[in-house]
Amino acid sequence: MEVLVQPLNRIVQVEPGANLLEALRAAQVPMSYSCMAGRCGTCRCKLVAGDVLEGGGDQQRPINGGDAYVLACRTYITEPCTIEIPEPDEVVVHTARMVKATVVELEDLTHDIKRLVLKPAKPIEFSPGQYVQLQFTPEHARPYSMAGLSDDGMFEFHVRLVSDGRVTGYIANQLKIGDAVKVSGPLGSAYLRRKHEAPMLCVAGGTGLAPILSILRGAIEGGMRNPIHLYFGVRSPKDVYGLEWLKELQHAHPELKVHVVVGSGGDPSTQRGGLVTQAIEQDLGDLDGWRAYLCGSPPMVEAATLVARTKGIAPEHVYADAFYTQGT
Repeated sequence: MEVLVQPLNRIVQVEPGANLLEALRAAQVPMSYSCMAGRCGTCRCKLVAGDVLEGGGDQQRPINGGDAYVLACRTYITEPCTIEIPEPDEVVVHTARMVKATVVELEDLTHDIKRLVLKPAKPIEFSPGQYVQLQFTPEHARPYSMAGLSDDGMFEFHVRLVSDGRVTGYIANQLKIGDAVKVSGPLGSAYLRRKHEAPMLCVAGGTGLAPILSILRGAIEGGMRNPIHLYFGVRSPKDVYGLEWLKELQHAHPELKVHVVVGSGGDPSTQRGGLVTQAIEQDLGDLDGWRAYLCGSPPMVEAATLVARTKGIAPEHVYADAFYTQGT
């Protein structure tokens, strides 16, 4: 059975019922992956033509071709098909693992955002912009994005405290220096594409600034010279944080332009009013060839995605991991 792999224009021979990721790896096709269990989204690819089965065991369901997106690690080949893999020159492979870590810092950044720093017993390699699952107790676990780089030797997270939130309530009221935390990952496909040389659009909503900081730090560490436009959106002036970090990054990367957008009540001398999407619409024209990194609440990410695509950024070059607050 044949699988046509685009954009490599290469045909891979597979046995009926074979797992797509395993078949691609066996054929030495460059493909990003991490958790191998359908959680991280790293091996996401497009089913252009043909039918496949997605899922595992008795939970498999048919997926019809025609630009449907699937996870290679959870996809099984049932007939000849065409698969489009993302950016074969930007492959990242960080084997997902679980390590123990210790809380070494816990501080307030704003009235409802805490900075949490963990020291892992063993390092976990990740790409800038990815996230991990933190388990504080068997009943308190949630994914959070790193703000730093894997070479830091520490994990830094920005946690927004949600009213009546189960996990964030535990972090706010019970977690303390010296406590043990289980870290699992890395996860996520909205990581920095280091070989891209054109301009970058970064949009952060609230604590979505954490993975954007990681992406910016990774770009600077990697010597990238891309012009970068960052739009950081918050609801009110009391929600603004991280400005000193952003100033340091601007000093290190003169092509970084930072726009702080406050929903209402901001300082007009240093901040924009309204929504980040409105600011982007006002400032930027045709974005063909750009890459976009979007991090924040689902409504913000969806709105920013629409603006980015309307202005010419290809769908496959819009990278986003929305933050969901349910059950936090």
